[in-house]
Amino acid sequence: MTGWRKFLMGESRTRDVLLVLAALVAIWELGVWHYEPPRIFLPPPSAILAEFLTTPELFIRHMGYTLWTTLLAFTISVALGITLSVAIVYSRLLERTIYTLLVALNSVPKVALAPLFVIWLGTGMEPKIAVAVMLALFPIVIDTVLGLRSVDPDMVNLARAARASQLQILAKIRFPNALPSLFAGMKVAISFALVGAIVGEFVAGGNGLGFLVLVAQGQFDTTRVFVSLVLLGLMGTALFYALDFAERLMLPWHVSQRGEGGSQHGG
Repeated sequence: MTGWRKFLMGESRTRDVLLVLAALVAIWELGVWHYEPPRIFLPPPSAILAEFLTTPELFIRHMGYTLWTTLLAFTISVALGITLSVAIVYSRLLERTIYTLLVALNSVPKVALAPLFVIWLGTGMEPKIAVAVMLALFPIVIDTVLGLRSVDPDMVNLARAARASQLQILAKIRFPNALPSLFAGMKVAISFALVGAIVGEFVAGGNGLGFLVLVAQGQFDTTRVFVSLVLLGLMGTALFYALDFAERLMLPWHVSQRGEGGSQHGG
């Protein structure tokens, strides 16, 4: 019954979100129809939809390129972030060096680094992935380090008393304990990876929704800019909730999942 309750609750939340979005779109459409601002400033949703339907294959192709870049950068960020987090937790030297370096790099605007990546890596997909990784890596490392360190010391001492190796403690105690923090970092990182991919496309355009935005801006085609922005919003939302769904599947024991079920049961 708990699984069925969660399914119904998720369905209800999705319905509420869709209703709010539909209301906002209706208000937008009616507002544009009533006040009649110039299309170059604010096109109505109907015009944005019509623009998409004129050449849907063009938008879908560029959307696929941006999505592929984002997923590649996100995958690299997760793998690299987990590796660095484990190294930071188990090495005081690496904590003082890598951790400080990550904080320093995170303070530098990635738009300023993007031209350097173009010089070093060319104008293909590589600089876009590099910018996206730079953005997405930091929240994964911060949250994973926090999760790895927040394990109960008594549990670690008990495992050591049972002669468990450091690898066993990491795999069976520290890493499972860090999974909620890791997923929190990944939810932030997936949005940052998408932003990084768009920044890379702005600097080294040729493909992707960021490139379409630049071309449309040069032509003062506001409607096409809005089409790209709407597609970016839909993509970012879908990626976030895909991770949220994966978290629910992998961490049904976590207090946040039990809390939702308990509040539903109590109501």
